[in-house]
This record gives sequence, C-alpha cells and structure tokens, in this order.
Amino acid sequence: MNAVPATAMSLGLAGCEVCGLVSRPLAGQPPHGPHCPRCGERLHFRRPASIERCWALVIAALILYLPANLLPVLTTYTPLGSQTDTIMQGVVELWSPTSWPLAIVVFVASITIPLGKLIALAYLLITVQRGSLKSTRQRVRLYRMVKFIGRWSMLDVFVDTFVVALVQLKPLMWMAPGPGVMFFAGVVVVTMVAVNCFDPRLIWDLPQKECNA
Repeated sequence: MNAVPATAMSLGLAGCEVCGLVSRPLAGQPPHGPHCPRCGERLHFRRPASIERCWALVIAALILYLPANLLPVLTTYTPLGSQTDTIMQGVVELWSPTSWPLAIVVFVASITIPLGKLIALAYLLITVQRGSLKSTRQRVRLYRMVKFIGRWSMLDVFVDTFVVALVQLKPLMWMAPGPGVMFFAGVVVVTMVAVNCFDPRLIWDLPQKECNA
C-alpha cells in the first residue's frame, strides 16, 4: 500500500503569508482566531473563499478586456483634425522595418499577456474545482509564471503616458490618452488581484483528499 504524503495542513501546520513562518495555530486565540507568533498576521490553512473571489475577478477582468481593446487608447490632435488609435491599430502603425520589434513587444504585453493570464487563471480554477489530479507541478509552475509576468502587462499604459508627455507641441500637434487606457489599466489591476486571491495550495490538496478517500 502506497504511503500518503503528509501535508502541512494534515499535520496542523500553517504558513504565514507575510513572513513565511510555519507554526501550529492554537485554536481559540482571541479576538479573531490564530495569528502568526512572529509578525501577528492572521493565519489561514487556506485563503477564505479563494475560488469564489478569483472567479469574480476573472470575470470582471474579461468584461474590462473588451472595451480596453475596442476603445481608443491614444488620440492625436493636429490643426487638420484628430486621429484615434486602439491598441491593435497602434501595433499596425508601429510595424515597419525600423520599429517592428517595438510592435511585437506592445502586442505581446498589451494583448497576449492579459488574455493569457485570464485563460491560465480560468484553467487553474476549473481544474481545482473538478478535482483534477494531473500535472500538479506544472500547474504550480503556471501559477508562478502568471504571477511573475503580471507586472509587465502595464507596458502599454507606460508607453502611452510617455508619448503623451513627450509630444505636446501645441498648436501644431499634441496627444491625449483615450478612454481605452482606463479600461486596460483596470484589466491589469484586476488580474493582478485575482492572481493574489488564488491559493496555489488548493492544487496540492486534491491528491491528498483522493488518497484519503
């Protein structure tokens, strides 16, 4: 008979998410449950309502993702009129023999990464809820990768801000951010919060529960 690998939760141990100390929570600690003996942070074996909160944030980010790509993110004003550009239009205009690397960077950071993060989070949530026992290590690596690359999703916002601040040649030409920037920033912030709400320890609970059944 195969031995069931022990987990920290099965041994009554909990890790502090602030300082990393692993300790044994004492039941009934006032006023709101057990706390970390080192930093005082409240301890949880698993983050409360992790799946529900993460799903709500993923859906909210998906709703924001549509106007972020359909609405203009940059408006250029000249004496002859104005021109608005969405993220994809900006990528097309950047595509030239001299600036095609920048076009690829903007496309990956502004379109591929946010959508990829949403797909990855949805995959992790679905596999956890379905009780999948496959590829646990790969899913943990996927979560870590999603958390790491999240900071680069703001590249398009940084580029727009830099261009707007740089190109202010009134009355000949000037630029202003479009409404799509607000939605895009919302997508980035909401997905970063969603990643932090997901508890990767849930992935490892499933094989343990299956073995104990």
